[in-house]
Amino acid sequence: MSAPREAGPELCFDREFDAPYEKWLEVSPLVRRMLASNPGPFTFKGTSVAIVGRHKVAVIDPGPDDPDHLQSLRRGLAGIPVSHILVTHTHRDHSPAAKHVREWTAAPVCGFGPHGEVSGTMFEEGADREFVPDIQLRDGDMIEGEGFTLQAIHTPGHTSNHLCYALKEEDALFSGDHVMGWSTTVVAPPDGDMAAYMQSLEKLLRRGDTIYWPTHGGAIRNPKSFVSALLRHRLGREAEVIAALQSEHRQIPEIARRIYPGLDPRLIRAASLNVLAHLNKLVEDGRVRAEGNGADATYYLR
Repeated sequence: MSAPREAGPELCFDREFDAPYEKWLEVSPLVRRMLASNPGPFTFKGTSVAIVGRHKVAVIDPGPDDPDHLQSLRRGLAGIPVSHILVTHTHRDHSPAAKHVREWTAAPVCGFGPHGEVSGTMFEEGADREFVPDIQLRDGDMIEGEGFTLQAIHTPGHTSNHLCYALKEEDALFSGDHVMGWSTTVVAPPDGDMAAYMQSLEKLLRRGDTIYWPTHGGAIRNPKSFVSALLRHRLGREAEVIAALQSEHRQIPEIARRIYPGLDPRLIRAASLNVLAHLNKLVEDGRVRAEGNGADATYYLR
């Protein structure tokens, strides 16, 4: 799930991703991916389910609770032993199919925990409020599989329970929705937190992963330079919010219209929530003050 899709001069998105729906593709010695048929403005071409391993595998982000996808997924997993079901976070395009894979395979579902606080305004693919993992993972926890090792990396920001998974044997990172090569990421309060998101990006910069596999879109093969560009992009957005406040744009809708001109109407709500996330960070930093609460507040520079 992603934010309005425009980039600054240093942030180049790759939207050339193409894959057949509901068929496994081998993308590395240890990784296969299946693209669910759920394209949309927030899912791009769809959710890419991953399996890691050659014989007994881990399934990462099983995808939506859609009958056609579930039928394809069950058929695709037939005869493949599954040891773990891993979820990056609890949006409905990522986690709901996990309970079905558990029924078919008896493998435990692993994740950070249930979904966090949800705003009264639903957008994107919505929250999976039913998700409760069998195994709760925390930052640094290891998942030992047959011929592979995955490490949970807590990366809050898009959601408070977002995890990435690092595949030791291939120096690869399954980056969920935290870093995607086709677009920026929605950070929607109250569960989304811009300060946490940027800190999580900085955390990934300190790692040595050489390739990212996002759940939407293609591989990111230059992760350090791409994450650095994402950070600069977010700082640029923050500067645009400050400039809007200096021009006496005080409320979120007018700030969003100023910094996202010509935006796809389907993405206006998400853009406004991104603006709110930036404003929340600026309030926490002591650079902005708010009169009122949340989306209805009026904002002033300090």
